[in-house]
Amino acid sequence: MKRLDLDDLPPKIAALLSELSPGEELVLVQAGAVVGRLTGGEAAPSKAEAEPAPDIAPGEIFELFRSSIEDEF
Repeated sequence: MKRLDLDDLPPKIAALLSELSPGEELVLVQAGAVVGRLTGGEAAPSKAEAEPAPDIAPGEIFELFRSSIEDEF
């Protein structure tokens, strides 16, 4: 899959691409001929949204790690 960073584009084009609604099409035209079509989609969830929060607090994780190390040595 190819990737295009919107920060590398002129602001007007970046705005047009980022404002596409899910299912909305953008036709790419060059010299009067259609050269491609882009379809807006749902935004991918961010990494923070994709991973559920752990049930164990960070302090508990450290204590488990420390106790396991002490048990080994």
